[in-house]
Amino acid sequence: MYVLHNGSLVAQQDLNLALPNRGFYFNDGFFETLIWADDTLRYGTHHVARMQQAAAALGLELPAVLRDLASLKALFRQLIAAHSLPQARVRLQIWRGSGGLYTPETNSAEFVMTAQPFAPNPTLAARADFAQAVRTQPSSFAFCKGPNALTYVLAGHERQHRGLDELILLDPAGNLAEAGAAAIFWIKDGQLYTPALATGCVAGVRRAHLLAVAQAYGIPYTEGLYQPADLLKAEAAFTANVATIRPLAQVADTPLPSEHHPLLHELCTWEAR
Repeated sequence: MYVLHNGSLVAQQDLNLALPNRGFYFNDGFFETLIWADDTLRYGTHHVARMQQAAAALGLELPAVLRDLASLKALFRQLIAAHSLPQARVRLQIWRGSGGLYTPETNSAEFVMTAQPFAPNPTLAARADFAQAVRTQPSSFAFCKGPNALTYVLAGHERQHRGLDELILLDPAGNLAEAGAAAIFWIKDGQLYTPALATGCVAGVRRAHLLAVAQAYGIPYTEGLYQPADLLKAEAAFTANVATIRPLAQVADTPLPSEHHPLLHELCTWEAR
């Protein structure tokens, strides 16, 4: 197995990250989960945009090889070729260079990129319910992945403990925010709904892509503040992340015929083009 460390390909067992490491000590950075398939990076422009926004929000200077899509694809090809993977799920971890305690001594960023096989596995989420023990934490950096990672660890723990297929998080005011590792959407009267980023949800790349697709095909959509009761009145609901779109069959005690909704089928067809 190989990894890319600051652009250099090294055997995983030879990777040596010096301490102190600000990513490890202070969670001073962020990460991206990306999919490589059909010799390209899915949703690449959305990933690059979110990385640039995350770096600006956290006061980080991205390495030159992470600043544009062409350079990022070149890194991917190097890593994918080393593993001979036709499709891959790639984790890109970015953190501030060492030095300082809470107050950093540099804004320069370092990174590690790892890859593992990826096989699409869209599945129906039979049972979903609203989180009881954890809520999102709106902030100027909640849109990126990493700074609030413990929120999603606790959400995963609650989902598992309650025997659910999916957990739906609320914001501190009780508004719908997102699923445990995905954006949440629902359909009613021919319109698409999703929570606003102000709820503290992650600005998912699949979320951005689906909203762009809806706009391109003339499907009205709204980003806003909604209560759980709004979701329970939907005709269909689904979660979406970089790996898959997942229809919800039941939310709390309310059954939803999401899997067979015609507009969801159309969206899945359009967004795959």
